[in-house]
Amino acid sequence: MRSLYINGAWTESASAQALDVVNPATEEVVDRVPVGDPKDVDRAVAAARAAFPAWSALPLAERLRHLAKAHELLTARAGDIARTIATDIGSPLRFATQVQTGLPITILRSYLDLLGGETGARYFEGEKVGTSLVVREPYGVVGAITPWNYPLHQIVLKVAPALAAGNTVVLKPTEIAPLAAYALADILHDAGLPPGVFNLVCGTGPVVGEAIAAHPDVDVVSFTGSGRAGRRVSEVAAATVKKVSLELGGKSPNVILPGADLGRAVKRGVADVMRNSGQSCNALTRMLVHRDSYDEAVGLAAEYTANHVVGDPFGEGVRVGPLVSAAQRDRVRGYIEQGMAEGARLVTGGAEPPEGLERGYYVRPTVFADVRNDMRIAQEEIFGPVLALIPYGSEDEAVEIANDTVYGLAAAVWSGDREHAVAVARRLRAGQVEVNGGAYNPLAPFGGYRQSGVGREAGLFGLDEFCEIKAIQL
Repeated sequence: MRSLYINGAWTESASAQALDVVNPATEEVVDRVPVGDPKDVDRAVAAARAAFPAWSALPLAERLRHLAKAHELLTARAGDIARTIATDIGSPLRFATQVQTGLPITILRSYLDLLGGETGARYFEGEKVGTSLVVREPYGVVGAITPWNYPLHQIVLKVAPALAAGNTVVLKPTEIAPLAAYALADILHDAGLPPGVFNLVCGTGPVVGEAIAAHPDVDVVSFTGSGRAGRRVSEVAAATVKKVSLELGGKSPNVILPGADLGRAVKRGVADVMRNSGQSCNALTRMLVHRDSYDEAVGLAAEYTANHVVGDPFGEGVRVGPLVSAAQRDRVRGYIEQGMAEGARLVTGGAEPPEGLERGYYVRPTVFADVRNDMRIAQEEIFGPVLALIPYGSEDEAVEIANDTVYGLAAAVWSGDREHAVAVARRLRAGQVEVNGGAYNPLAPFGGYRQSGVGREAGLFGLDEFCEIKAIQL
C-alpha cells in the first residue's frame, strides 16, 4: 500500500484503512492508497506552516530553480507517467501522452518562462499607485483538492503557481485516480524541494478534503471538482474566513452560425465532446445549429462520432477509453436513458455496453438530436461522451439558449466572419470562448461564470489566486 508524503518523507497514515485503485478498462485492482485521517492533515499542515517562512523568503530565482528541475524530471519521466494515467483513469495512451502529461509540462514551462524574466520581477517588486507601493505576497499554506479527470494537469495548475509565489502546499489528490499525484510527489522530492514545502495526503473528500478546508492554519483552498463538493468546500472554509477558489462544472454551448464551415465545426465539436471519454468540465456538450443546416449537422455528427473507436486505452487507434469508475459509467448511462425518456432523438450510441466490451466501464459515444434546452441532458453536466444537438432560428435565440444554464465555464462560436464571431463571443456568459477552433493558450485565464466557479487558473491570472495584495503607504 502507498504512504503519505509529509515533511519531505514518505510516512504511514494515522488510518489503517485503504482504498483500492481500480483499472477502469479491466476492473482489476492495480494499487492501494491510504484512506487518510484528519490527524494526517494536521501533520501536513504543521509541516507546511513551519516551512513557509524560509520558502517564502527565498529569492524568486531560487524557487524557480526547484521548479525548473521538476520540469526537467517531469519531461524525462513523461512516458512512464502517461502509461500510469492510461492505466489509472483509462485515457487512451496517445491522449494520456499528448494531453494528460504533455499539458502539465507546458503549464509548468509557461510559469518558468513567465516569471523568469522582467515580468516576474515586476510582478513581485510591486508598483507605485499614487503615494503607495502596492506589492504581492504569498498567502501562506495552500490546500489543493484535485479531481480525477485530469489527475496531473489539475495538480500542476495549482501547485506550480502556488509554489512559485512562495506558498507551501498540502495536496489532497483524488482517491479514485491518485497515481499521477504520487509520481509528481516523487519528482518534487527529487527536485530538492525543502521538507514541508509540498505535502500529499490521500483520502476521501468528506474526511481529508473537509479537514483541509476547515483547518485554521490553511490560508487558501483551491478546489476543482463537482458543484456539490465545491459548495461544501465553501461552506466548511467559511468558518475560518479563508480564501476559496473553485473550478466546477460546465454545460458549454458550441454555437455554429450560418456561413460557418459546417463540416469543420461539427467535426471539431464532436472531437471536443469525446476527448477523455467526455470527462472534461469544459466539453462543448451542447451544439447549437441554425435550422437551415440542422439536418446536415446531425448527419455529420453521427458520421464523425463513428470514427471515435472505443476500446482498450493501450489499443491501436482507440480514441475513447472507459469511464473512470462503475459509478460514473452507470451515471452516464442513466442520463442517456433519461434523454430518450424526455423525447430527444437518439442518433447514435445508447445506454447498452459497446459490443465486445462488457468488462470495463465503457459507454457508447452518443449523439442526441432534437434536444430542447429545458431537458436534463441539456441542463445538467453528464460528464460522459454524450452530445446534444439543439436547433435555433435566429442569432438572438442562439445566444439566449447558450446562456440559459446555471453554468458558464466555456463556449465556442463558429462563423465565416471572424469579427462577427468575436461579437457573438462577447455576448456569451462564459469564462473562455473559442472562435473558429481557437487554440488553447496556457497564459490565458481559465475559469467560469456563475456556478462554474470562482477565480481563475493559468498565467498571471492563476498566480493572482495565491497572492495577497499589500499597500505600503509612503
